[in-house]
Amino acid sequence: MAIKTLNNLYLDVKSEALYGRYVTNSDLEKWLETIPRTWLSTLGYSVEGKPVYGLRIGEGPKKILLWSQMHGNESTTTKALCDCFNLFLKDNNVASTILTNCTLMAIPILNPDGAQRYTRLNANGIDLNRDAQNLSQPESKVLRSTFDAFKPDYCFNLHGQRTIFGAGTKGHVATLSFLAPASDVKRSITPARKEAMALISDINNHMQTEIPRCIGRYDDEFNLNCVGDTFQGLGVPTVLYEAGHFTNDYEREEVRRLLFLSICQGLFSIAKGFSKASYKGYQEIPENVKNFRDIVIKNAKSIIKDETLTDIVIQYREDLKNGVIQFTPIVEALVEPKTFYAHREIDAEGTLVQTDEKLEIQLGHEIDFVLVNNKKIALKPKNNSI
Repeated sequence: MAIKTLNNLYLDVKSEALYGRYVTNSDLEKWLETIPRTWLSTLGYSVEGKPVYGLRIGEGPKKILLWSQMHGNESTTTKALCDCFNLFLKDNNVASTILTNCTLMAIPILNPDGAQRYTRLNANGIDLNRDAQNLSQPESKVLRSTFDAFKPDYCFNLHGQRTIFGAGTKGHVATLSFLAPASDVKRSITPARKEAMALISDINNHMQTEIPRCIGRYDDEFNLNCVGDTFQGLGVPTVLYEAGHFTNDYEREEVRRLLFLSICQGLFSIAKGFSKASYKGYQEIPENVKNFRDIVIKNAKSIIKDETLTDIVIQYREDLKNGVIQFTPIVEALVEPKTFYAHREIDAEGTLVQTDEKLEIQLGHEIDFVLVNNKKIALKPKNNSI
């Protein structure tokens, strides 16, 4: 019921202030001007003095802490999170159920310096998701002090993942992935982890109607320096969300909608209550596998005098240029046929593939165009072709 209602409302709650892959504090502040000031606080400051904003809403007894853009170049969940908060401005059953039963504390951009640079790391070159124990960075301290003061009953750790992940081994892309982090090296099923597993299973069951077979389960190798592992170990059910890829959606606007649905569904499930016994369904979600690439040119000859057929694997590098993320095609590998699935397949049909200057394909080279049997083909995404 929640998914259908949310889909009907989505276009009315999608924030116009946030779009694409490059989302910074400046973009967020435009959106913050549209929401009630009573929701907003400044929780602290980044290495370079940028504010880390917090949003608090709801009056219910179930407390949920959500944070996004811990890695500065993982912006899709920030867009979706702001869309979720726009929902709370509307008169609808989903919002009222959540706000009556829950109190939310959200950090839309934890790493504003990394967001400005479009980098995973903060301004000191530190991965905040490996700083849960040392707490060496001001942003890490903001998150931990918020956690300690708010005393959440649940945590949503919102991230983005590369386009290389499939949901299992059968050629389905991991558009969304989830993880109930381990809290020890044995990956024990503690009460907190079991509850996180059950919640993920519930979200997965609802989201299968939107993206069947395209939800994966992230690797649960334990690392105490990771925030999710730490919070799970402190007895708070913690769910990791990963924004993945959807066909031709390199701006991740369709994935944004799917994340909006899944975040709201998670909140709604907590508000209404969900079966803790459903945790076994978590293990049935296929594991993430690194078996996708952006482009594969299959059945190709890559050397002029060699008749051997190979697959030419091309992966995009994300570059920040003039405030826009550009996707630069890089030749990653020449491999045996059918090694990888691809978001875009080009069948060379046994013919020669060269650069547009009629040179042989070389590993590591940037390559915006190829000649396939002397036909010129552009390799950049259609919505990023400049």
